[in-house]
This record gives sequence, structure tokens and C-alpha cells, in this order.
Amino acid sequence: IGNSPEGKETLYKMLMQADPESCEKIHKNNVKRVIRALEFYKTTGKRISDHNLEEAQKESPYRFAYFVLNDNRSRLYERIDRRVDQMMEAGLVKEVQALMERGCTIGDTSMQGLGYKEILHALNGEYDMDRAVYLIKRESRHFAKRQLTWFKRERDVIWLDKEAFAYDNDAILAQMLRILKERKLLEEGK
Repeated sequence: IGNSPEGKETLYKMLMQADPESCEKIHKNNVKRVIRALEFYKTTGKRISDHNLEEAQKESPYRFAYFVLNDNRSRLYERIDRRVDQMMEAGLVKEVQALMERGCTIGDTSMQGLGYKEILHALNGEYDMDRAVYLIKRESRHFAKRQLTWFKRERDVIWLDKEAFAYDNDAILAQMLRILKERKLLEEGK
């Protein structure tokens, strides 16, 4: 039901009736999230938008610091491209072939991971391996962008720009330790 255009529309209309606020945050094509919101409503009787609001307002019982290491976009993308090339050299194609031989198909959740589905499509002849590598790199960059967007929405994030520390991991760690000591989250002498 969920993958056809009519099914997506039906699910989204059901969510619109149950939880209109969620519809403002969930795109109708994001069937997994639409279904999750509907399941939550049917199981608990509560709207997931209300639940999410309650959870966001809760204070953590833990003392913590939330660090996000950031890098300039072009350098990040270079690293992603290099990592994909390393994955290919390390045998990603053989790994996917072995999974296919064990019966895994594109419909399996395990085959939906970045890299797996693109290689699987190439092995099935839907496009060549160069196209698969291009798509893995592109989708990995998109995923990195979504991660940054996620972190920007989080509360109390401490952003550390790697370039500002000249990519010196010891300097980055020293700054993290300073922040932890200032916030009294780390005992002196450690």
C-alpha cells in the first residue's frame, strides 16, 4: 500500500486526520515516518507530535557535553569520496555479491544501506559500476548534509571547527577538555 502513489496519499490522509501537526514536519513521500507516526498513534492513543514536544522539553538527568566536529564542505566531500574509493578497493563489490548469493535482495532492509543498494543495482545490470560509485559518493554527501542539519536542530551543541584548529587532533581534544572543565563536567587533574 505504501509504495504506490495512491497508497502514499491514503497513508498521509490518515496521518492528517490523526495528527495534522506531524504532517507539517513529515513529507508525504517519507512513507516510513508516516507509518511510524500512525503506528505510534494507534498503539498509544497519543499523537507523535505531542510526544516529540514532551520529549524535547525534558531536561536530561545526565551531565554531558555534546560536541560536533565540523569541517568545510569541500574538504568533507573530498574525504567522503576518498572513503568510498577505499570501500571499493577493500571489496565492497565482493561483499554485495556474497550477500546476493545468500539470497539478499534489494527489498531487504539490510540492502538499503549506503553503498549496498547502488552496488546491487549495478550487479543486476541496471547501470554500470562507475555510475554506482558516483551514486554512492553523491548519496553519502547528501547523508552528511542531513547529519549536519540534524545537529543544528539539537540543543546545547558545541561546534568545533576542525579548520580553526589547523586539523590538529591534540588541539581539538585540549579544547574539549577545557570546555568540560569550565562546565565542571570533568574533574581537575584528569
